[in-house]
Amino acid sequence: MSRDDEPTPTPEWPELAEFKQQFRQFVAERDWAQFHSPKNLAMALAGEAGELLELFQWLTQDESRNLPEDAKQAVAHEIADIQIYLAAISDRLGVDIGPAVAEKMKLNAEKYPADLARGNALKYSKLK
Repeated sequence: MSRDDEPTPTPEWPELAEFKQQFRQFVAERDWAQFHSPKNLAMALAGEAGELLELFQWLTQDESRNLPEDAKQAVAHEIADIQIYLAAISDRLGVDIGPAVAEKMKLNAEKYPADLARGNALKYSKLK
């Protein structure tokens, strides 16, 4: 494993740190780290997001809110796949997900002030 393949440890909530360790072991046992560049992981993430989207394709709004149990399980599996790739990318790049989310939420609050964005789906550049 080259230096670039070494995961960068970051302080996170305990469950995510444990999950990342499990994923590192899973990858190491299969000698897959060589394929897990940030680019490849991002491409895999996009594929998994497409699989999640496919589960909702052609459903009505109401149907998408009231999935049968087997469909919910399929959605849960795709969400798990997406989380796996998000965690793997953050691990490779040394991004601490908790602070990154907190920072992004702050930026979103600035872009979408509640008094301007409430009740509509306009892009921030269209809010006045």
